[in-house]
Amino acid sequence: MAIVTFYNCDPKDAPKTTMPAHLGANAIITCKGKLLLEKRRDSDIWGLVGGGCKKTETGLEAIVRETYEELGLRIPKERFQKLAVYDNPGRIAAFRDGSIWRMVIVVYGLDLPEEPVMRISSESKELRFFSKEEIAHIQIAITHSDIVEDWFLGGGR
Repeated sequence: MAIVTFYNCDPKDAPKTTMPAHLGANAIITCKGKLLLEKRRDSDIWGLVGGGCKKTETGLEAIVRETYEELGLRIPKERFQKLAVYDNPGRIAAFRDGSIWRMVIVVYGLDLPEEPVMRISSESKELRFFSKEEIAHIQIAITHSDIVEDWFLGGGR
């Protein structure tokens, strides 16, 4: 059983939130035309690098921290470009512990000149750069699929 189930604009099946809105930061990290995704340990599906903001963090501070925690890469905050905020009320994460969160996601972009040596964190099963063609054949977290479509597959909003 997955630890978390994601919903996006699914009023029929999405559960009602039990917690306040949660601010998160995710990154569109590219290298030579490919997008970096992580295979999430909590749901066994692919997603963008990132996670929740701590109470004292900005989205930018959170993505810098998450990039280090999840990839082992220390990237200066100046290298990230803010792309968009995804705040539709239907972006929901339902956890096995019964907590249900509305997610507000700040998305940052980062283009790397060379594929870095990365380490896989305990939150991930795998890290991999995907071409646009390869992405069509994998399952991406529903709360990230529209972001990937907007910024990687669609070339920006």
